[in-house]
Amino acid sequence: MEATEKLHELFGKDNIQLVESGDHAILSVLRYAKSIGKSKVLIQDQGGWLTYRNYPKKAELEIVELKTDYGLIDLDDLRIKADGDSILLVNSLNGYFSEQPMEEIMRICFDKNCLLINDASGSVGTELALIGDISLCSFGKHKPINLHYGGCIAFNEGSFAGEFDDKKLKKLNLELDKLFFRLQQWTDINRKIKEDMKEFSIMHRDSKGINVIIKFKDDSEKEKIISYCDKNKYPYTLCPRYIRVMDKAISIEVKRITQKN
Repeated sequence: MEATEKLHELFGKDNIQLVESGDHAILSVLRYAKSIGKSKVLIQDQGGWLTYRNYPKKAELEIVELKTDYGLIDLDDLRIKADGDSILLVNSLNGYFSEQPMEEIMRICFDKNCLLINDASGSVGTELALIGDISLCSFGKHKPINLHYGGCIAFNEGSFAGEFDDKKLKKLNLELDKLFFRLQQWTDINRKIKEDMKEFSIMHRDSKGINVIIKFKDDSEKEKIISYCDKNKYPYTLCPRYIRVMDKAISIEVKRITQKN
């Protein structure tokens, strides 16, 4: 099976446009939204991606932030702010560590005539990636589709421009074949960390995810978490960070762990 056929299955959409980067996919979709009369973009107040906060300006769209529970969208706030002039751009695997309530989000967007754009860069390979009017995905470094280049837009209606180096199609096909094995390895590591660190304050601990984010209340807890990461050679980043959570926490970056194939 060719790469584009596999992508059709992963996103459940009629059309796939390969593009040069995930950021290009975001900007292309935002410009499309502008072209069909949308005027504002709803984004989560944390747990999104860096360009959520500046690319809407390039597309001449207003930005409206939604309240969240550490990145998980507040559905009541979405009901208030979504309307026919808006699109929702949402990271369906919030901060790579917890699953958005995408079924409920989809119903609200449908009722409000709000275009639902699913950034499935982290959720690709799961049911979450199938939900939305348009899905987009990065194939960048440390992503589930780990090509270190490119991305795609999956859609049923619309028109999107993009370029993709055809010389990388063979490698893309191989990376797609590795996807489910990679996700299972990350799932196993995620579960191990949550069990090892069960006495700590793990954010959205019962949600499926890749990364694990742990709050700390003081320097002592912070150092214990860092020591655990160092001992197990787990990469980590310090929060607050918009792309993870806006609180004092450590994000154990499971998605950066090199898998054995």
